This record gives sequence, C-alpha cells and structure tokens, in this order.
Amino acid sequence: MKYTSTQVLKSSVLAALCCMIFSITKAQGPVTNPGTLTGSDTTRKVINTAVPFMTITPDARAGGMGDVGAATSADANSAYWNPAKLVFIENDIGFALSYTPWLGKIINDMSISYLSGYYKFADDQAVGLSLKYFNLGQIYFTDDSGTDVGDFKPKEFAVDATYSRLLTQNLSIGVVGKFIHSNLTGSYTTGSADAQPGTSVAADIAVYYNKDLISSGSNNSLSLAAVISNIGSKITYSDEDNKDFIPTNLRLGGAFTTNLDPYNTLTFGLDFNKLLVPSPQPDGSDRDKTLLSGIFGSFGDAPGGFSEEIQEVTLSAGAEYWYNKTFAARAGYFYEAKEKGNRKYLTIGLGFRYQVFGIDFAYLVPQQQEHPLAETLRFTLLFNFDQADADRG
Repeated sequence: MKYTSTQVLKSSVLAALCCMIFSITKAQGPVTNPGTLTGSDTTRKVINTAVPFMTITPDARAGGMGDVGAATSADANSAYWNPAKLVFIENDIGFALSYTPWLGKIINDMSISYLSGYYKFADDQAVGLSLKYFNLGQIYFTDDSGTDVGDFKPKEFAVDATYSRLLTQNLSIGVVGKFIHSNLTGSYTTGSADAQPGTSVAADIAVYYNKDLISSGSNNSLSLAAVISNIGSKITYSDEDNKDFIPTNLRLGGAFTTNLDPYNTLTFGLDFNKLLVPSPQPDGSDRDKTLLSGIFGSFGDAPGGFSEEIQEVTLSAGAEYWYNKTFAARAGYFYEAKEKGNRKYLTIGLGFRYQVFGIDFAYLVPQQQEHPLAETLRFTLLFNFDQADADRG
C-alpha cells in the first residue's frame, strides 16, 4: 500500500483497510482525500469501525460453515463465537492454533493468526485464554512530492480471558475480558498530525442453551445462543477529539443436530449478526455518540428507516457432517446486503480427528468474480486432553 500525502494518516489508513475488508473495491489506487479510497463505491452505506479484524472469522471449522458459530458444539475456539459454550466442552484441557492468509488476491503479506486454549477445572466451570494477531503486511509513506519517508509494518492484536459457567444442566453463561492494541502507522509524524497506536478494553457476554430431544427412537439436540461482543471504549489514533467505535456486535444463533445412526451425525446452524454501532449519518453526528447511546441507538438510527436496519443484519447458514466423530465435511453460505458491503460467499471445509489431535481446513468461494476475499484459506490445528492424560504426560 502506498500513501501519497502526509495529510492522510490515521483516517486514510483506517478507511482503506475497512473498505478492503468489508466492501467490494473494483480498483485499487492511492488515497486522494481522508476517508475515501479511490475506486470504492461511495453510494453504499457501509458501517465502518476501528479494528475490524475483531469480526473476521479466525478458525477453519466456523469458516467452513459460512461463519456459523454461536450455537454449534463447543470446541477450543468457542471463546470467540460464544464463551458460554466453553463449559459444555467434552475434554478437560485443550488448545487450537489457526492461520489465515488474508486478502491474498490483492496483497501477499497479510495474515491472521489465532491461538486459543481452555481448561475445564470443574464440571460446571471452565476458563480460557486467546490471542488474535493481525499482520497487515508492509506500508510505505511518502511526502507530497512523492519522496519516500519511511515504511512500517502495521499490526493489531487482541488478548482475551474467558470464564464460562453452567447455571442449569442445559443453560450456561460466559463472559470475556479483552485488551485490544492497534498500531497502523507507528509513530509517524507530520506537521499537522501525530499518529499513535490505539488501545481499547472490551467485554463479551453470552448465554447458551442446549437440550437433547429424544423421542420415537431418535436422538437429536437443539441449541440456542445470544452473544454481545466487543462492548468497549472508543479507540483513537491521534487525540481525544478523534475517536472511533470498535465493532460491538450482537450475534443470535441456533443449531440443530441429528444423529442419523451410531456413526453419522448432521448439524445445521444459523446465525444472525448486527453491529451495535451508529449507522452513518449525512451530518456526521454518528461519530459524536457515546458507547451506550451508540449501542441502544443502533436499532433505529439508519437514515433509510426500518428497511435499512434490516439490511444491517448479516446471515450465516451452515451444515456439518461427521462420520464416527473422525471425519467431517462442512458447507455454508454468508449473506450481506449490497448497500452494507455486499459480501456474499459460499464456504466448504473438511475436518479430521484422531485421539487428541485434530485438523480443520476451510475454503471461501465469493459469488462475485475478482472479489478481494476470493481463495481465502483457513487452517486450524487442535489438541484436546482429559485431565488424567495431561497428568500422565
């Protein structure tokens, strides 16, 4: 990425990254004014936030199911999707490592890494830790005359701590505390702007309900979930007068699992997501709202009324097939309204489990040709242990 003016530090870098990740850009070009990326569709009403990497799917299992994860069965990556699920995990100790080359069609040095681990220290309680790291590659700065003035490797990360607890046999809650760090330009300084890393603290809160449905010889289960994630302070890259919302998000989901026979299991999942941040306003007043007014106002502040509010909801649908709890095949679909980003893609994935080891793979197929997300691959390695196994080891 090349920046051709020293007057477009924080706002231009952030806007460019948000547009690349959440909008369809037909052409790539230099930033010509703050907040606008040459070639982007300015007629769309995309909700832009700081640190959008917080909403990017980190693991291959959910990635293979169209980004479904609120109510699917628990695994080592549950803290990201729904911390309340973690206490339902079958093993006592485990961890997972995921890697995703990002926007590989247009940039060759961006990637997302996710490391997560859990410990179930009682039948009704579990804790977890995770680290999400976003490597944005390398950018080059120039002055107004085009002279190189330095380069930088921007990076962002979030560190999370999770607690999950059963309330009843079928109902659980979970909370997450997180620290977010975003360094887009280093300490690059001009005569009119001083850039600095942005930091924020945030929290997630979630509920999860799982019920076995046993009747007429069938053995099925139904799960329901609700998660509010990234409830946190605004972030700034310059001064207190320039703050941006982080991507506070509401996720509602359900999953239905049917055991076809002792060896074959099929799960269907459905998630709805809505950003709980202000919709863009023609007068720019959305930037002046506080955290709470932004969250509560987000359900009715779209300039286009109710029809636009509905467009701000994304849909994820997916299916997962398991044979003998060893081999898995997955497929899914993600939908976002055209005016709000126009991400529409199919996903496929595979999984394998053997004793304490597991591996997942996912591949993304956009509906639109030459889409920046085309050929996105995700890889996840998992390790799960029981307490007795860990003690012997």
